[in-house]
Amino acid sequence: MQASNNYYLNNPMVHKDRQLAKSNTVWTRSFACNDLKPLIICRGPIRKEAMDVFDEMGIHHYGILLSEKDSITYTNALAPELRTLTDPDRVHRVPDYTGATKEERIRRIQQIIRIAYDNGYNAIFAGYGFMSEDAEMVESMEKAGLNFIGPCSFTQKSAGMKDQAKRTALETGVSVTPGVNNATSLALFAKYGKDGLDKCAADNNLSVDFSSCKDEEEKALVLLAASYDAGIDIITAADIGLALQVEAKRMLAEKPNNRFRLKAIAGGGGKGQRILQAANSYEGATLEEKIEKAAENVPSLVQECLIELKTNGVGDNKNVLIEMNIDTTRHQEIQVVGNGEWCMTMGGRDCSLQMHEQKLLEVSVTEEELEAAITAADAAGKPEEAEQLKKDLVILQRMEREGAVFGEAVKLDSVGTFECIVDGESHYFMEMNTRIQVEHRVTELCYKLKFTNPDDSGDYFIAESLVEVMVLLARHGKNLPKPTRILREKTSVEARMNATNQALQPHAGGVIENWSNAIIGEIRDDQGISTHNPDTDVFMKYHLAGAYDSNIALLLTTGETRLSSYQRLAEILRRTELRGKDLATNLEFHYGLVHWFIGNGINARPSTRFIVPYLTAVGLLKEQANQIDLDVAYAEIRQRYVSADSESNAAWLAALDAKKLLLIRPLERLFAEPHYMAGWLSMNKDSLNIVDGKLQWLVNPIELLDKLYHYLNMDFELGKPARYMIWDHDHEILNSAVNFYKTLNEKVDAADFPALEALLAAKKAPKGFSADEWSAIRSAHAGYFAGTEVLSVLAYIADKTGFCELSVNADLSITIPDRLTDESLQKRMAKVLVPPPAAKSDEVLAASGGMFYPREAPGMDVFVNVGDHFEAGDTLYIVEVMKMFNKVVAPFAGTIDKVLVEGDGVIIKKGQPLFKIIPDEKIIVETPEEIAEARRVKTVEFLATLK
Repeated sequence: MQASNNYYLNNPMVHKDRQLAKSNTVWTRSFACNDLKPLIICRGPIRKEAMDVFDEMGIHHYGILLSEKDSITYTNALAPELRTLTDPDRVHRVPDYTGATKEERIRRIQQIIRIAYDNGYNAIFAGYGFMSEDAEMVESMEKAGLNFIGPCSFTQKSAGMKDQAKRTALETGVSVTPGVNNATSLALFAKYGKDGLDKCAADNNLSVDFSSCKDEEEKALVLLAASYDAGIDIITAADIGLALQVEAKRMLAEKPNNRFRLKAIAGGGGKGQRILQAANSYEGATLEEKIEKAAENVPSLVQECLIELKTNGVGDNKNVLIEMNIDTTRHQEIQVVGNGEWCMTMGGRDCSLQMHEQKLLEVSVTEEELEAAITAADAAGKPEEAEQLKKDLVILQRMEREGAVFGEAVKLDSVGTFECIVDGESHYFMEMNTRIQVEHRVTELCYKLKFTNPDDSGDYFIAESLVEVMVLLARHGKNLPKPTRILREKTSVEARMNATNQALQPHAGGVIENWSNAIIGEIRDDQGISTHNPDTDVFMKYHLAGAYDSNIALLLTTGETRLSSYQRLAEILRRTELRGKDLATNLEFHYGLVHWFIGNGINARPSTRFIVPYLTAVGLLKEQANQIDLDVAYAEIRQRYVSADSESNAAWLAALDAKKLLLIRPLERLFAEPHYMAGWLSMNKDSLNIVDGKLQWLVNPIELLDKLYHYLNMDFELGKPARYMIWDHDHEILNSAVNFYKTLNEKVDAADFPALEALLAAKKAPKGFSADEWSAIRSAHAGYFAGTEVLSVLAYIADKTGFCELSVNADLSITIPDRLTDESLQKRMAKVLVPPPAAKSDEVLAASGGMFYPREAPGMDVFVNVGDHFEAGDTLYIVEVMKMFNKVVAPFAGTIDKVLVEGDGVIIKKGQPLFKIIPDEKIIVETPEEIAEARRVKTVEFLATLK
């Protein structure tokens, strides 16, 4: 069966269940939804998924809303969904989904309502987009008589805002992260005093009824709400920053080794969040001095949180939370479903593998999988692993119970996510996402929901899609009985394919020119990008605009065990071919990371801080590889054979020259793709042994070479371009060698490769071989083996960098060497993975494309002017790329000679000159000859390890 990017329409098991849903009974027919006409106001994979699910449900009169940033402004970035939705009357456009300011956001909401009215839409679907958790927008839709397919405005207000959600959690007995959630109240008290709230209301002409308030905190909340409604500021962002600075000093003093997280209440997906570093990370003679230095940053961090969310305008709710940042934490979340009366859960997801709050790899956490893993660990004699898995099962059950309780408390009437952080045997509620999440498929691939007629247990229907469940809840709400969850698969895993470079930094732009078809077992959500031309079946090029986020696609698969799901994902990634112009994605990263877990321990428990040290380790591999000259190494190995057997020079030269590219080509690929090298070393770390500085093979290098070509997707295939596979003559040599050792292993008694090597070292023929046969075998072995020494450079690099010290312990914790947590090394290795654009010594170039901002926020001073002196580490500008604001700091000290970009929000390209500068010190650049000599010296060091 040809795999497809639409799971629901092509999976036969889904069709089997959907036929039950279509069964012709009065009760099942009563839950039809085909009278809905939704307007889809989101983008990305969820928009295409919604279109597919709506079509399957018989909802055919939906429309889609396109933003100009999404579809028009960028050449060739037209929404690929239009390849299937060709009716222009169902396609609508706005300049931007949310607008740049509060006023523009309000106008946009009204514009969307008008579009719905004018075109006969009666429902709104916002997916996991920017407007899906906008309580003001949802309330406006409800007042306009539109059916919002998602949580209602009451739930949005109760759970969507992080401060209110924490208050609700505390009231319902849900464990929460220690911190402060009432910064706006504290700022109000600091400015007016607790006794001055009435005067504040009067001075600002706010009509407020305090009679029902039980304490000053409630009075402050009521007063603040009135100010938001009136569109005025009774406190400013600066006031909030000062209030949080006081709280931060107290928290830093209590826990000087802890970092703290600041979060704007309306944030999500990593936006509007900043980290306050631990007090003890600052220089100072006393703890008080360190605390003061740390706390100095709080006001500016508050500003950054608000600016990033565009909630720093007059009348915006500017509340920012500060919480203890548990650095050893795992990020887990529970899928919650409710209809406003009942609430139930659908297992969990582990989202700990993330960077800059952006999730990268997500895996299911189910009771069934954990129970099976516990049984397997016990059977394998791994008591520590089994014990940890049992603890994980208990934590999952607790989180599911609390998730259902919290969902009921906020009257959840759709799908939502109960997000937690897990620290040891404790867990803390973090926030509830009042929307469907990007990773929702991870859950729905493990569970489906069975809705049963309360009066007839044989009358039921089954829903497999959470989008379908959202539609059912929006249309039928409290008429829906509480469903039961049914296991589909024990495990599932999702890799987010993003437009990022090898250091996982956003890479705006780029054109996808070819994308291989999905394979069997692959579930691909890609916004329809890989939909071929319906007439010619040709892939249509796609320009990645990158105006909103870096996600290109979601790649998912399932398995009976976590190991089998990761192995399937590894095969999907191996066979995915994605090529284009100026294109950078994280496919290589995912391929290496998945193999790291397969090689080290699939049940490992990484924390949210794992990825950066892991990237640093990969950077060290790249740095070491850059120092090795493979041509020099192979030439020296070749010369050693010639020198050792001068009588057979011609034969050795011919054999070694014929094999050079067979051996060097895959190594060059690994050197160029350090993430591939990381995965390969993780899978094969026990193939070589280093004794007294000498390398010894534990596995036949010919077998490893054959596996390496497969690992790199360079297998010989007729019709495949030669540049992407092993060359035919090399294939013949390798195939002959593999068959030789396979036959030999069947005929001799050797437990492993070292035993086989010892046997072949003896001239005397073993039993079953004549002297001539054995001599020929030994000669063939020498010929096949010659030159394979160069492959040991991989083990040499792993040893020199200590790559394998990043490892999984018996209790499933991960040992991260201290050096990999050094911030200066982390930054240096990011530059090794992605070298900055080559610049003259008197200029600063754009490290990436995006939107250039010379100042923190409108109305504020620019970071640098002509004539300003700056130090290394000072901020020069901000670049907004893929929805995130990134401060760019000076790599060295100097003086601004000329500013080459003027204005706010100017589009810049990677490598574009931004500033002319006068450096404080002359920058010394190595010559090509000096670089070559340094590589030769390092290569000689490697060669010294060969026997």
